[in-house]
Amino acid sequence: MENKTTVTKQNIIAGLKSLGLKSGDAALVHSSLSSFGMVTGGIDTVIDALLETVSPDGTIMIPALTGSEKLSADNPPVFDVRRTPCWTGKIPETFRNRKSAIRSLHPTHSVAAIGAKAKYFTDGHEKCITPCGLNSPYYKLARANGYVLMLGVNLECCTLFHTAEELAEVDYVNQKDFVLATVKDYQGVEQKIKLKIHKYGDERDFSKIEKILIEKDILKKGKIGNADIRLIKAGGLLDVTLGILKANPDFLLMASSKK
Repeated sequence: MENKTTVTKQNIIAGLKSLGLKSGDAALVHSSLSSFGMVTGGIDTVIDALLETVSPDGTIMIPALTGSEKLSADNPPVFDVRRTPCWTGKIPETFRNRKSAIRSLHPTHSVAAIGAKAKYFTDGHEKCITPCGLNSPYYKLARANGYVLMLGVNLECCTLFHTAEELAEVDYVNQKDFVLATVKDYQGVEQKIKLKIHKYGDERDFSKIEKILIEKDILKKGKIGNADIRLIKAGGLLDVTLGILKANPDFLLMASSKK
């Protein structure tokens, strides 16, 4: 019979604090609800625990991604900030629908944020030339001494690596042509936005960076219930990865994707 560990809100808060997440911090959270075991109260318990850990002056962000390999200049994104669902999981979809959440207006790589700096992190994302580059919420997090928090998932789904790829201008990360996306904001106002979107197909091996991040005291590991958790200094991850990519642009690619 499967061992179903029971996890409470206080278990989650204690686990996060043990790794160093505290009041006033900002964190981008990648998550898997099922990884914990049985969470008392389900999705809302996880969200409440995250918010309580960083309150009152902190901010929690969650990737609410909508991009796909089908999008291109010939098939540009159409995005409604209130209605377009994300594909990043049950926790992000519930989080973005909370009344207190602010979702950025980027048509493929939006984030939802709740907290003291939610507006700062999300504001102007749709004006970024690339999804995760300069002035995106991901870049702002790294430059604000924020964290990336992985709950039951590994580095393979860490969006901040795309920020390093974009800043390093590797040739595999974005499509060459601009697209003209349709974006509808919270007031229902529709606008056309010209920007670059990601190119899909080249497989990455982000986990190969983990050992380096641990050695440099950028990444700490722990456990909550059955879930492995990782708390990562966002600025450290970005700087280390960017330095590697400037020296070796193909470093993060799987062997099958290298030219």
